[in-house]
Amino acid sequence: MRHRAVTAVLAAAALLLTAGCSSDDGGSPDTSGSASPSDTAARSSSPGPTAQETPPAKGSVKVVRTVATGLSTPWGLAPLPGGDLLVSSRDEATITRVDAKTGEKTELGEVPGVSPSGEGGLLGIALSPEYASDHMIYAYFTSASDNRVVRLIHDEEKPVGERLGAPDTVFRGIPKGVVHNGGRIAFGPDRMLYVGTGESGDTGLSQDKESLGGKILRLTPEGEPAPGNPFPDSPVYSYGHRNVQGLAWDGRQRLFASEFGQNTWDELNAIKPGDNYGWPEAEGRSGEGGFHDPIDQWSTDEASPSGIAHAEGSIWMAGLRGERLWRIPLKGTEASADPQAFLKGEFGRLRTVVPAGDDRLWLVTSNTDGRGDPQDGDDRILELRVS
Repeated sequence: MRHRAVTAVLAAAALLLTAGCSSDDGGSPDTSGSASPSDTAARSSSPGPTAQETPPAKGSVKVVRTVATGLSTPWGLAPLPGGDLLVSSRDEATITRVDAKTGEKTELGEVPGVSPSGEGGLLGIALSPEYASDHMIYAYFTSASDNRVVRLIHDEEKPVGERLGAPDTVFRGIPKGVVHNGGRIAFGPDRMLYVGTGESGDTGLSQDKESLGGKILRLTPEGEPAPGNPFPDSPVYSYGHRNVQGLAWDGRQRLFASEFGQNTWDELNAIKPGDNYGWPEAEGRSGEGGFHDPIDQWSTDEASPSGIAHAEGSIWMAGLRGERLWRIPLKGTEASADPQAFLKGEFGRLRTVVPAGDDRLWLVTSNTDGRGDPQDGDDRILELRVS
């Protein structure tokens, strides 16, 4: 277990006094202390009916091993076809290959044009659906002027440190800020590119369907609005979001997204094309017509969620400020039982969780991001077995 000093407790108390908090984990963007998770969940859940195909109400998590240590500000994770892992560094703007068996790290290179600041930098990464033939890595990053998506060729024949080709900009113009830069990208079952964005601290952008901020975007691999999007000639897939950093699909190709709240409720949402998820008029469940209420909600000190993954009939949600991994069992697009928290405080801040096949997950910590309490070995990638 990670032991917190008294000063960390005082820092956490100071965070609670910060009105209108705007960071990616509910705290002041300038603090380096990690907020202490509370012992009692202050959230509202909506357990649904059970069915034979519904996962058990109670699950389990076992840490199988530590895959790699010594990572600096890791953010995105992309498993390669052969089993190794690619991880992005937010502040160093590098992509590193990790041998999934030995943990050996090989830097592929630095992504040019990245302007790290606050919560911005090199964020999510994803492999092209045609990676076996085109060797393309997609990356979301903060530049000097905006947030954008680029693609780079991964050339394994080149010398170490030079294996990334020049970036080809696929999509640009996403609003940037010191906070709320979104950053998660993922190719869906339809082979389209989904992009989670933040409102960059300008809450009015979320309800503006002409803005790219506070949205989930759906693009072709070339960066055009994807066919079948809900708004004509628009990349916008859903709107009314505050800061989306988690995207995952279940076995029936239904999309789920995690979202940072401000002072009250973090959210897990089932995404329906064209729907309005309420921010800034609604935070958490509102019951108001016109807004899509979340599947479940958490107080910001218990979650502040970033990445999510679907495995074993549940959504698994990594918590930054909450320093825990949440399991949300599903029946369809509803929670079938109360969420469970695992690994509470054991590894500090949790940033990214990715399926690793069958009942396994990759989990990335985030203690070197300026808000954590780094310990020896941080940051790290863990392999989990879940049920």
